[in-house]
Amino acid sequence: MGAAGSWGLRLWPWGAPWGCTTPRVVTCAPRISAPSAQPRSKVRAFLDFHALPYQVVEVNPVRRAEIKFSSYRKVPILLAQEGESLQQLNDSSVIISALKTYLVSGQPLEVIITYYPPMKSLNDQGKEVTEFCNKYWLMLDEKEAQQMYGGKEARTEEMKWRQWADDWLVHLISPNVYRTPTEALASFDYIVREGKFGAVEGAVAKYLGAAAMYLISKRLKSRHHLQDDVRKDLYEAANKWVAAVGKDRPFMGGQKPNLADLAVYGVLRVMEGLEAFDDLMRHTRIEPWYLRVEKAIAEASQ
Repeated sequence: MGAAGSWGLRLWPWGAPWGCTTPRVVTCAPRISAPSAQPRSKVRAFLDFHALPYQVVEVNPVRRAEIKFSSYRKVPILLAQEGESLQQLNDSSVIISALKTYLVSGQPLEVIITYYPPMKSLNDQGKEVTEFCNKYWLMLDEKEAQQMYGGKEARTEEMKWRQWADDWLVHLISPNVYRTPTEALASFDYIVREGKFGAVEGAVAKYLGAAAMYLISKRLKSRHHLQDDVRKDLYEAANKWVAAVGKDRPFMGGQKPNLADLAVYGVLRVMEGLEAFDDLMRHTRIEPWYLRVEKAIAEASQ
């Protein structure tokens, strides 16, 4: 069972497009539930690479009845049960940091959760948002950190690029997959096919959703100051990442993917099967690295 076997952790995440993942555990390990924002997300990439088994339960992106238990409505969400207590983790990067801390250190998740406190603030639009402290930091002692990273530079590099994936790369996805009406319709066709919809609800969601996201993508393009051709920003980001990894190592983590590799891969993987993804592979230098991560995850899951 890979790294999880050290602590007896078994996960069954539930998720779907705009949905969630639910891990559970046996015996002395926590029982965990985690929604992921996409069927192929950062959280899913992390769980797959660490060979943590899970099943998928779809969440309706409109009603979201499946996560009505949570006052925090932005996926992903993770519920962790240790003994009789139930804990909730929010935000994909917090989930990954907390789980990785658990796998490396074996600290109780109930304790680990307290290292990532939420902070509420107002964004530029005057809307209240929740951010989490220390979200890219693994809570390890000096010996554990040295064993995992080998030095401070590797740890700092990983944190920097994990944040870059959240602060920049992820914002390039919607403007690119909903770039044109045709692309928006193709994206929603996938969402409806994979999602939890009835026939009528699916048809409405497909066409109204595609139209809405096409318009929203234009606002996002302006908000994030993207170029007129948003593909250029996507290509530049991919090549910047490849340059950061460099030619002397297969992954940023060296001989195996680290959390930054998995984050970038997880963000890009949501576009698979869409025109934007094909263009990305064709017009940048990222494909060899992408395929190496894909292979590493597949091998870890065997």
